Amino acid sequence: MFLKCPAGMSTANQPVQHQSSLSFTEGFLLGQLSVVILIGAFIKFFIFGDPPSPETTASTRALARRNQNSAHKRTFSINASPSAVGKSDTVLPSNVLRYPPRLTTPIILQKTYYNVDAHQPESLDWFNVLIAQTIAQFRTDAHQDEAILTSLTNVLNGSQKPDFLSSIKVTEISLGEDFPIFSNCRVHPVEDGFTGPDGARLQAHMDVDLSDLITLGVDTKIILNWPRPLTAILPVALAVSIVRFSGTLSISFLPSASHPAPSFSANSAMPPQQPLSTTPTSLAFSFLPDYRLDINVRSLVGSRSRLQDIPKIAQMVENRLHAWIDERCVEPRVQQVALPSLWPRKKNTRGPPSEEGDGVGHKGMDPVRDLREEARREVEEERRKDREYREREAATGMAEGLRWRSKAEGGGYEMPGAMPL
Repeated sequence: MFLKCPAGMSTANQPVQHQSSLSFTEGFLLGQLSVVILIGAFIKFFIFGDPPSPETTASTRALARRNQNSAHKRTFSINASPSAVGKSDTVLPSNVLRYPPRLTTPIILQKTYYNVDAHQPESLDWFNVLIAQTIAQFRTDAHQDEAILTSLTNVLNGSQKPDFLSSIKVTEISLGEDFPIFSNCRVHPVEDGFTGPDGARLQAHMDVDLSDLITLGVDTKIILNWPRPLTAILPVALAVSIVRFSGTLSISFLPSASHPAPSFSANSAMPPQQPLSTTPTSLAFSFLPDYRLDINVRSLVGSRSRLQDIPKIAQMVENRLHAWIDERCVEPRVQQVALPSLWPRKKNTRGPPSEEGDGVGHKGMDPVRDLREEARREVEEERRKDREYREREAATGMAEGLRWRSKAEGGGYEMPGAMPL
């Protein structure tokens, strides 16, 4: 009886072992099949999925920008005029210089015979010709000595390049052949909720349309440094082309303003008079949120078995390019460019020698030498004034570190080392 029990037990356990091994095999095959299905779905819908149409993408982005712009206007206005800054620091008017009546925005519109409500939009044919000449000269200068190739290579391989990318090589550059067309220009007040003593500022809206092929192609390698350095290297070739850009450009002028310069004195006592710091007149421009940018992205990933024109890479590049533009020059963000002085100066005169012998011709024949001489004289004058101020500071006991600059003749205040006007 004792010998038959183990035999009976072994015969009873055989179906159980067979059933457990069969369930393990089924589970293993089911798991592998699930992984294959997930990988196939990921490749089909995430990598090779069809992107939305350009019209749908453009309308979605425009709606998102418009909502963000309206929410921003309710809290803060970036287009507020800086003319209200420094109103408390009034300067007594001179008895020699006769001031005309204050020129407000309605008076300017009346004197220029412009009605913002009834004036028809204007064509900008003359402006298109000037812009086309400027862009043509830029393209000519960029092709000389391959200056643009060197600049782009240095920028792409700068400090902001990610660590997982190898050196980036520029393989294709095309600056296009066509020019932007500006049209339908209209002028109306700025709707920023700010009205100064001169009235609401004016801004010009103009439509811009560019249909061209501006291409930049690069070649690099993606380096995988985990779990050890140079674990895998994946070559990537990318070419981005701007096919069309259309939108509305907004241009306005920000008037200059004067305010006291900040004090860097260590003592709490403030000097009786602080030098005024003048903000120059600047040109502000931006694009309305309903702009449209159509790009074409060509990609090639891999070394032997290459994947060409992956839709997801094109979508990522397009989103990144749109974000770059939105963060810089799409309302409510603006770009400000300081305008130079347009007052005629003899040092800027170019042409044949003058008959009166006033030196105008010599200044046009050798401008570099004249600029050096004038810069040397201004530096000597600046050192003399600085020395006088230090003597006055030592006499009055003012704190050190507050540098003084007297107002230049016919201009504003200059920083040390500034080029002469």
